[in-house]
Amino acid sequence: MTKTTEVTPESTSIDYPFPPTDMEARMEMEVYARFMRHLRIVPTSRPEIRVLASIQFVADMINLSDAHVAKILVDLGLRAPRMAFPEAYLEHADSALMREIWEVGCANASLHELQRHWRKIGEDCFAAFRRHYPQLAEGVFATS
Repeated sequence: MTKTTEVTPESTSIDYPFPPTDMEARMEMEVYARFMRHLRIVPTSRPEIRVLASIQFVADMINLSDAHVAKILVDLGLRAPRMAFPEAYLEHADSALMREIWEVGCANASLHELQRHWRKIGEDCFAAFRRHYPQLAEGVFATS
């Protein structure tokens, strides 16, 4: 089996997931099927936005968090730029990738593969440390 890879003019690659091989994985199959079905009808030309919108759509349809749907899809083989994932999943991924292999909550094999994909396509390796949080300054939210 070969992976489907989409390459955009900006040389961003997205590897789409495979269906689950376990016949008992009903929820994973439902997430996969809804994601692939919705991916085709998102009205945008940017593939990262299509992936993000499809993740959010599936999460809303089956009443799961965006991060949980993203984790299922990454475990099934989704590899995309950081921009294509919900912020909650990126927070989880960044914190898990900073832990050592023997610590509780460390990254699994699919998350390490996603990190290798990010490095291969040139994502910022310090993105986990460059988070901007809104701060209350003189009664108005400002980003720093």
